Amino acid sequence: MTGGKLHDGDDLISLDAAVERVRALRSAWLPSLETERVPLDDLAGRTLAEPVHAPIDVPERSHATMDGFAFDATEDYPLEVVDDPVYPEDEPPTLEPGTAVRIATGSPVPESANAVLKREEASVEDGRLTGTALEPGTYVYERGSNVSEGERLFDADERLGAKDALLLGDLGIDEVSVRDRASVGLLATGTEIHEGHHRDLDSPMLAGLARSWGHEATYEGSVPDENDRVESRIDDLAREHDIVVTTGGTSVGDKDYVVRALASLGEVLFHRVRLRPGKPIAVARLPDHDAVAFAIPGKPVGAYLVTALVARPFFTDDTDLPTVSAQLARDVGIGTPGFTYAVPVTLDDGTAMPLGHTDSALPVYEETFDPSVLSSSTRASRADGFVLTTDALAADETVDVVPSTALER
Repeated sequence: MTGGKLHDGDDLISLDAAVERVRALRSAWLPSLETERVPLDDLAGRTLAEPVHAPIDVPERSHATMDGFAFDATEDYPLEVVDDPVYPEDEPPTLEPGTAVRIATGSPVPESANAVLKREEASVEDGRLTGTALEPGTYVYERGSNVSEGERLFDADERLGAKDALLLGDLGIDEVSVRDRASVGLLATGTEIHEGHHRDLDSPMLAGLARSWGHEATYEGSVPDENDRVESRIDDLAREHDIVVTTGGTSVGDKDYVVRALASLGEVLFHRVRLRPGKPIAVARLPDHDAVAFAIPGKPVGAYLVTALVARPFFTDDTDLPTVSAQLARDVGIGTPGFTYAVPVTLDDGTAMPLGHTDSALPVYEETFDPSVLSSSTRASRADGFVLTTDALAADETVDVVPSTALER
């Protein structure tokens, strides 16, 4: 068994630094997952095992984007209209100089044609076509203009979305090689939970996050605050799962055994992030089992925020945080500089009310943000989003709100 160092107060790191370490850990760990081939209707949320190059030009041949007449736009009117109209299922004719052919939207354009004159702009008399002057390329979806054969379109380890089936299908690709979904084992710690005195609020929420990020999650029960049992149970779960996620026991109290267990079983990459609420998260490598562990603090809203902000990039390789602009309804002060604060807000017609402020539906603080109480308040989960800030916020200030829904995909 690998023994690691248990850090003390010197390992409190910034949110950005935590995210970078988590992404580096992901890159090193991802190849340990097996691969499988899946059809396009099962690729959303999956991670590519290898790059994808275009096997063909797209489109494979030029085609019309309007009903009208196809011809060489470098020639002068009038042009002789020849042959029968061209439809999408047809093989286009060969056009001689000075000729044009009727064509329907989506139909292949003759090789010698380079433009389509819209039917509304065309005039045909005695088989002779006249109309507006055109530039080559007008109303023609040109061969290879979407994708060129051999072009690299997707990188290995890229996470796919449902929309990616559109391009892959257009390339004639019916299935792709992806990494297996990670197996996530969830373990609640704490004697009060194990003995049924307190309900485990965090595990269902964490299971939902893991599944929304495209992985499989299994609740593996609870363990009391006993050092040997905590370590043994984490060790067992690391043999069964790719990722172990624990809740509780991440602070520095006498019964906070999780981080000590992780240090004994592997290497703790960091313990505690400059984020409020959610500070006491720990992340570890468990190399004996090719597993990774996330130790999440027990307070429910803090658990949600720190998992969504720090662990999400590991599961998804996505660090983007989409935002919407809003006007802040009240002043929000901060107690300790040097931290990133995640301030929950509700949104109403472009106004962001800090949920927790005494004037909100959840009166927790007067003006100075109180992350410790807010972290325990399950009503704070009703926030529409949150504002990330390192500084105090002023009423009527324009703020960027991260919608909660953006973190669950």
